[in-house]
Amino acid sequence: MSTKVLIIVGFAFILIAILSSIKLSSGARFISTKLGIPAGIIGVLMIIYASYSSNLVNYNRQIEQVSIGNKLKVEGPVSATKVISPIDQDSVDCRILTMGVYPETNKNDIWVLIRPTDDRYYPQSDHTNTSYKRDGEWQVVTRFGGDLGEVYDLIVYEADVSASSFFSETIAKWKEADDYPGLQLEEMPSGAKEVDRIKVYTRKNCRGVF
Repeated sequence: MSTKVLIIVGFAFILIAILSSIKLSSGARFISTKLGIPAGIIGVLMIIYASYSSNLVNYNRQIEQVSIGNKLKVEGPVSATKVISPIDQDSVDCRILTMGVYPETNKNDIWVLIRPTDDRYYPQSDHTNTSYKRDGEWQVVTRFGGDLGEVYDLIVYEADVSASSFFSETIAKWKEADDYPGLQLEEMPSGAKEVDRIKVYTRKNCRGVF
């Protein structure tokens, strides 16, 4: 049963419980409390179950498990977009929060792509798709799915509107098909400009985590 149907049925049971509390002019109840009370309990449980099985709650549970790696100290004015966490040659968990800085003059979207040993490129996103930007700082959830000690290039791109749309549409297609084949270098959009790159290693076996 889909989440939407569960919620609708749950509210229907709660409505039955509400109706069981209504008395008619004769003194009898509209619906017996023997039916209404169990219906209300079942309805509440169904809505709770539907909420916790939804994508939104699953996403929130994942966000709570994001780790933060070592972080570079930034001093003085920022002249270029770059990553400050994790740091080059760092060992990372399967899911991390990649963070960076950017000059205030930069109006392009910022994307993080990872390149594992299969030599393909995987754009990273959370529910906003592009990296979150504010007041000269940016961040995005980054997921690794390789073996223990696998090396990754973590690459930061500035993307124009066309390139950013391409990455967003690519992620949407992969999610719909539940297949993440990665991008080959020749598939990368021309409007995406590489601005920083570091190497990181997985400190755990991350295969099958996501």
